[in-house]
Amino acid sequence: MIQITSMMKRLGFLLLVSGGLPVQADESDDLIQLIDRQSSTFNGLALDIWDDAELGYQEVQSSGRLQSLLSAQGFEVTAGVAGIPTAFVASYGEGKPVIGILAEFDALPGISQAATPVRQQLEGKTSGHACGHHLFGAGSVSAAVALRQWMAQSGTPGTIRLYGTPAEEGGSGKVYLVRAGLFEDVDTVLHWHPSDRNSANAETSLANKSARFKFHGNSSHAAAAPERGRSALDGVEAMNFMVNLMREHVPQETRIHYVITKGGEAPNVVPDYAEVYYYVRHTQAETLLAIWDRVVDAANAGALGTGTRVEVEVMHGNHSLLPNETLARRMHANLTRVGGVTYTPEEQAFAETLSESLNAGPFLGMEQEIMPYEVRQGMGSTDVGDVSWVVPTVGLRTATWVPGTAAHSWQAVAAGGTSIGTSGMQVAARAMALTARDLLQNPGLLNAAKAEFKKARGEGFVYESLLGDRDPPLDYRSH
Repeated sequence: MIQITSMMKRLGFLLLVSGGLPVQADESDDLIQLIDRQSSTFNGLALDIWDDAELGYQEVQSSGRLQSLLSAQGFEVTAGVAGIPTAFVASYGEGKPVIGILAEFDALPGISQAATPVRQQLEGKTSGHACGHHLFGAGSVSAAVALRQWMAQSGTPGTIRLYGTPAEEGGSGKVYLVRAGLFEDVDTVLHWHPSDRNSANAETSLANKSARFKFHGNSSHAAAAPERGRSALDGVEAMNFMVNLMREHVPQETRIHYVITKGGEAPNVVPDYAEVYYYVRHTQAETLLAIWDRVVDAANAGALGTGTRVEVEVMHGNHSLLPNETLARRMHANLTRVGGVTYTPEEQAFAETLSESLNAGPFLGMEQEIMPYEVRQGMGSTDVGDVSWVVPTVGLRTATWVPGTAAHSWQAVAAGGTSIGTSGMQVAARAMALTARDLLQNPGLLNAAKAEFKKARGEGFVYESLLGDRDPPLDYRSH
């Protein structure tokens, strides 16, 4: 475990508990200097993508910005991979090891916010980076570019491969890249995510599967000829009722959520079409699939009982994250070496004002700290999970939001559009770059990570995507 004392942090030192010796947080490190020198470029890139706020599979400008910069920096860029126009792979170097870095860039629908510490929706804009993927993409590219420059200067062999991965939010973009075999020759993958605190844990997540259940009935005048109608909305409600009864009879780790996306247009018209959108989650993919079959049975029963017909369109499916402690401990050591975020007086004032809207406790100051290392069960889901089952994978989180901020909130959009967000992004770029360099220079570390990975997957493991053989749902945000 690595901890930081407040006194040592003020002095710029870290305490490595396992070794008991203070280690200088060396700002003269050539790789850190490369990241720092290009910080203004990538801060600007992140804020441009924040302003784009493009939804999943529609990130034409955002993806293009990242590709153009990578190409200008000497990467070989292949666009439109895995049948996804906004997905790309950018490579530099040759031979082993191959170090992959993930970069996301999609925004969320239905949430608009200016870069202000009070609620202020932006007129004419209905989407926003409430999960910070603009920072994710720009920060990952910053790390990749600095590594390229360091490799060229030092003559270090190996390959850096940046994966531009669209539509993490409900679109499972990475699953299609995994399914297409784009990670088959990769030795390890690094990623990160915006947060309200700094951590690098061996963290897992929930496996997740979703679908739109589309019910078809017969329309009719609801008062003059009700006997001729068969309500598609009745089918949806019957399904929902049965699924809600299931909640008492599923493992406690299960999460089931739904929204009725279409329910009819007028009360006096029996709706001939209705739709409900479901997410089902569990820690284990096998258990998830068994629960999923019961949800589908409820849909079919609802259709049978109401005289309607149902179609099931699977929208996405993600495996849980497979943690790798060998890699996580190294990432944690590097994050601790880099340190947290220190606000300027202006940023502090912004954070204090925004904190008044959070009602989340006295968390200010946590942006400066590194959370103690732990193995933990996360309750969200991510398509990084599928990557982690085909190649050893490690990630971290950094304080790009005001402490106490929840993801998918207007407060996350607000801070992500300021230097609070980009400062946290720079922490992530530093920690990822240092960890990638360790892997390039230390074959023993990589071999240990691979050995742990193989043991964790078990003998005879064969990857299968939870979303089956469907094509990427390029229009899923158009519904």
